[in-house]
Amino acid sequence: MRIATYNVNGVNGRLDVLLRWLEGAKPDVVCLQELKAPDEKFPVRAIEEAGYGSIWHGEQRWNGVAILARGRDPHETRRGLPGDLDDGHSRYIEAAVNGIIVGCLYLPNGNPRPGPKFEYKMRWTERFEALAAELVTLDAPVVMAGDYNIIPTDDDVYKPERWLDDALFAPEAKAAYARLLAQGWMDALRHVYPDERVYTFWKYFRGAFERDAGLRIDHILLNDPAARRLKTAGVDRTVRGWEKTSDHAPVWVMLE
Repeated sequence: MRIATYNVNGVNGRLDVLLRWLEGAKPDVVCLQELKAPDEKFPVRAIEEAGYGSIWHGEQRWNGVAILARGRDPHETRRGLPGDLDDGHSRYIEAAVNGIIVGCLYLPNGNPRPGPKFEYKMRWTERFEALAAELVTLDAPVVMAGDYNIIPTDDDVYKPERWLDDALFAPEAKAAYARLLAQGWMDALRHVYPDERVYTFWKYFRGAFERDAGLRIDHILLNDPAARRLKTAGVDRTVRGWEKTSDHAPVWVMLE
């Protein structure tokens, strides 16, 4: 079972890229972030024609998350991150697919730091930690996939000294990610590639992709029942080189 996460950076503007990748990679489950579309503008018909059932949580201009499942409809189990009734951002959705709980998240960017956006990022992250602490203990396999907007360590960024003032690389954000791992989650990509620089995001300018000047901010975390099924993981980095593509590349795990 191949489970992937992909910050598509505009689901309608990059629909051709998404459909091309789905046709070639044929992931069984896909978590999408940054839909940049309200619910009524989600391209459900095109995704159905590609062979996928879907659930989505959209927003007018920014954010937005979705879960796709090949040949079946995901069973929605949660919409929105609990803990703040006034938070109207569409950043979390969760579903059961073929016996696996899949959480799809788009964690706030937090820039500029310091400031209100960074404070919101850390409040959101604290709420996510609370939910993750519950889900990690489940007997069922749980996969938490998405754009975490956190660079966990120096090994996850090209020239880390250039990111010291960025919210993605803030000590508070890195500490929060470390706390998630301490709960018992496995960082699947880092587990498979413990000593390699593996990136999932490259900026559009200065030839960042061509120079491989990237970051690792798209993560797939597995609880113990899911981790015991892990066969391999990877990044479909060739997708980042396509025309009119997202600045992220799809990340995936293969579970037995």
